[in-house]
Amino acid sequence: MHNALVSILIPFKNVEKFLDECISSIISQTYTNWEIIAINDHSTDKSAIILEKYAVKDKRIKSALNTGKGIISALQYAYKLSSGTYITRMDSDDIMLPNKIEVMLSTLLTNGPKHIAIGKVKYFAKNGVNDGYKKYEEWLNKLTETGNNYSEIYKECVIPSPCWMVHKTDFDLVDAFNPTTYPEDYDLAFRFYKHNIKCIPCNIILHKWRDYSKRTSRTSDHYAQNYFLDIKLDYFLELEYKATKNLIVWGAGKKGKEIAKKLQTKNINFTWVCNNQQKIGKNIYNIKLQHFTTVKEVKDLQIIITVANHKEQTSIRAYLNTLKLNTVKDYFFFC
Repeated sequence: MHNALVSILIPFKNVEKFLDECISSIISQTYTNWEIIAINDHSTDKSAIILEKYAVKDKRIKSALNTGKGIISALQYAYKLSSGTYITRMDSDDIMLPNKIEVMLSTLLTNGPKHIAIGKVKYFAKNGVNDGYKKYEEWLNKLTETGNNYSEIYKECVIPSPCWMVHKTDFDLVDAFNPTTYPEDYDLAFRFYKHNIKCIPCNIILHKWRDYSKRTSRTSDHYAQNYFLDIKLDYFLELEYKATKNLIVWGAGKKGKEIAKKLQTKNINFTWVCNNQQKIGKNIYNIKLQHFTTVKEVKDLQIIITVANHKEQTSIRAYLNTLKLNTVKDYFFFC
């Protein structure tokens, strides 16, 4: 195999319980030409000491103190210090399968530039994984098997944050970690999508994703739902929305209302529909809710769907298919 250097960027903070297992899984990789750039985001436990012991023994491992604060700043600094031709990120509390780097690098070398290597993930937790993460894992892995990840990018982050690899030139093309938008992994996925960095299908589990009560995505306000909605709508308006088309919002639940308010603040006109008989005909934010069959009477449309129930989503998709409308072109599921 080509002997390219792979930079593994690891922000870490207060993960002394898990750091040994994480670093050991990298040292055990079948592909050995890598470097770890680990940035300590001001840990108050023994994480930095643990990392430094590894760095003394293995010159491929480098550690530094974050010059700023927070995960984005740590990632920016890690990338600045990196030297690899290929870039990947790793979470300090997770575990790599032994062939992870080899598999991802091999697929990138086969497919060439403008591609991103991804892999299937497996959640694990001391007390078992909850249903929400199980469903996300199943959904994400199904997309990864076909490489059709972007087809549902407005639902949720479709690139597993600690299980991707790209060529440095492509990473620079999408502006690396420079944007300060949270959640940073979802924003990065949208930028890969924006620049048409194609996902390489993979049917192999390459990464073990740890869940526990203090993980950042559970505790930080930056990962609250309102941040996700902001990212979805901002990129939709930048990449998909056409003022010449008739915009429709489908659904008047919590997320539907949030989207409606955000569109109003941007002075964007839209028709609001739903299939809730108790809401049809009512005025919300001075907009009258209409029956969803209104959709068939509208030409040149774009639909934002905010209905979360999976059974209802299936029915909505089937209905829109009868109208010969296409996903991620004519309609977009936002949850």
